[in-house]
Amino acid sequence: MSTQLGGQQVLILSDKTQRTIGRDAQRMNILAARAVAESVKTTLGPRGMDKMLVDSLGDVVVTNDGVTILKEMDIEHPAAKMMVEVAKTQDAEVGDGTTTAAVIGGELLKKAEDLLDQEIHPTVIASGYRMAAEKANEILAKIAIPISINDDKMLRKVAMTAMTGKGAEKAKDYLADLIVKAVKAIAETDNDKITIDTDYIKIEKKEGASIEDTELVKGIVIDKERVHPAMPKKVAKAKIALLTSALEVKGTETDAEIRITDPSQLKAFLAEEENMLKDMVETVTKSGAKVLICQKGIDDLAQHYLSKAGIMAVRRAKKSDMEKLARATGANIVTNLVDLTKEDLGYAGIVEEVKIGDDDMIYVKDCKDPKAVTILIRGSTEHIVDEVERAIEDCLGVVPAAIRDKKIVAGGGAPEIEVARGLRTFAKSIGGREQLAIEAFADAIEVIPRALAENAGLDPIDTLVALRSRHAKADGTKFGLDVFTGKVTDMLKQGVVEPLKVKTQAINSASEVAVMILRIDDVIASSGSHRGSDMPPDMGGMPPGMM
Repeated sequence: MSTQLGGQQVLILSDKTQRTIGRDAQRMNILAARAVAESVKTTLGPRGMDKMLVDSLGDVVVTNDGVTILKEMDIEHPAAKMMVEVAKTQDAEVGDGTTTAAVIGGELLKKAEDLLDQEIHPTVIASGYRMAAEKANEILAKIAIPISINDDKMLRKVAMTAMTGKGAEKAKDYLADLIVKAVKAIAETDNDKITIDTDYIKIEKKEGASIEDTELVKGIVIDKERVHPAMPKKVAKAKIALLTSALEVKGTETDAEIRITDPSQLKAFLAEEENMLKDMVETVTKSGAKVLICQKGIDDLAQHYLSKAGIMAVRRAKKSDMEKLARATGANIVTNLVDLTKEDLGYAGIVEEVKIGDDDMIYVKDCKDPKAVTILIRGSTEHIVDEVERAIEDCLGVVPAAIRDKKIVAGGGAPEIEVARGLRTFAKSIGGREQLAIEAFADAIEVIPRALAENAGLDPIDTLVALRSRHAKADGTKFGLDVFTGKVTDMLKQGVVEPLKVKTQAINSASEVAVMILRIDDVIASSGSHRGSDMPPDMGGMPPGMM
């Protein structure tokens, strides 16, 4: 890039820098973002297809989870990366609806491109989109159905809706029940405010058996084994000590040298080491602990004394597991062994070592009021176990979201049709060019029922017409598309429900990213952003290769 100053050329940008201005920049960005949305569109809904992703090491992931697909894809284009961020935000906020957010974002940009071709300024479109997103949230809030933490039946339906179309679908009734029990176990109520930290639901995976063998443990499962074979395998009514320091003789703080001049000194030195370890084990025994879980190492001799005392011990437990164990058993985590007393001990009905597949695992279960639990996922192969884990993680996002917001909406494209209907009425009251942008937003939001129909092999136009006419009637807000029968049905009666937050977050994220991409009219790509110097020069000023 250069300019003329007093007849002399002044270089502002390097010759290697590529720059795209105005309509070209907008077209390139919209194209890249739409390509991302199209790549996940076919995975939407219960009849959506799966993607097989193979990374550079040859590892395979088979999934229809939108955010997993976008994370695994090697995306290069900066505007396309923005669309991936939308899916990541949706995943972090509510755990589900990642495909919906990306698809709506892509469709908003597609409709915006038509408006740009009609010479409507991007700022006007952005203003209309913002108004439409705000109005969409109002419409959704009106049609939302209240729910409480005690409504197990509806919470199970929320979990089953999130699981439909995923690898775990065949056991969705059973898994949904486990998930609702797990979430309610860790939920804490403070005045009317419910806090749910799903970090306290531990997920362990083991191949072998079937999905139906997945179990909820009212306590914690640790992927460890007893440190000594002579220790008891099973301890009932166990008192548990959690220790973060090692049961080993410490080395000196500074470099030190011990000079031993005769054998009796060596004998005394070793005897003292042994006594120190004996004292450590005695402290554990005096406290009344029957199970010791240690974050660091346990000396071989200490292992011997512990097994003689009939104490089951586990070493090198993860820090995160220690915190979950403390919440599950009610034990205090002790940093210094000398401070261990019976008040620090936790309780579990059973602590036992169980062989699962080729591995031994320690079950700490039947705790009194566990505020941390474990879901042990089973499945015949590694890929199935991973896909079940992704489905369960989605559910662990939507069930707490429904409990926190206490609001749900019917699924099957029903909220989108209702929002589009409300926005078209709203657009007429606005007037001006923003009206066109709001109408475009209404058309864009209908991409969800259209994609559901397409993915189920149904005619999208006939479906949209049927949905619109049903929503025009007085009681039509809960009617959506049943992809299995192809009919317009009351989705609430069918049990297809989603948290309100899934929809509001998807619309807000999609409209924000669409507005951000539309407002870019100049892209300056430095030479460092190219993968190689042999790229074609006519790539519209963008780092080549959208994916």
